[in-house]
Amino acid sequence: MTSMSALRGWVTATGLVLSLIVTGLAAAQEPPRAPSRALGSGAAGMPGEYKVGPDDVLDIAVWNNTAISRTVPVRPDGKISLPLLNDVQAAGLTAMQLRGVLTKKLAEYVPTPEVSVIVREVRSFKVSVIGEVKTPGRYELKSRATVLDVLAQAGPFSDFASRARIFVLRLNGTTMKRIPFNYNKVIAADGKAENFLLQPGDIVVVP
Repeated sequence: MTSMSALRGWVTATGLVLSLIVTGLAAAQEPPRAPSRALGSGAAGMPGEYKVGPDDVLDIAVWNNTAISRTVPVRPDGKISLPLLNDVQAAGLTAMQLRGVLTKKLAEYVPTPEVSVIVREVRSFKVSVIGEVKTPGRYELKSRATVLDVLAQAGPFSDFASRARIFVLRLNGTTMKRIPFNYNKVIAADGKAENFLLQPGDIVVVP
């Protein structure tokens, strides 16, 4: 009788060990899950680290404080105005960075403030196209765009356009950088790498 009980105990223990091994193997083979992304501050439809610019419109929300929460435009000098804080620099910061700045400043007046910053309207992403195109002018972009994208909006080229000598003027600190863009190479079969993204304030020149 004692031998039978011992045998049953051994079978039960063996079954439990096998069950734990199988569970562990299954867990090890399960592909890692991508970290969940909280619905936080940022600009909808703007991939990457979008930086706030003049003329953008921001939604500033402070939890449980409707007196401070509001929709504000970014002024031409890059600042926003809020109660208690007066003027705060916003241009050049991402939404998350601005959230950190506002949280720190509001902590002097509000205990443990919960702040969110959302870019409601993107209005600062503006580029210009000048020269031998049908519709030269200033273009307000709502998302990232390449030189080819903007030329498609401003085109077609005139009969006198020098497509191989197009260039982009980009402000780099206090100097203007000149970046060549060869349209003929870009539209070639292997020319995709020649196309590049524009930055706010860029000027596309078609000689």
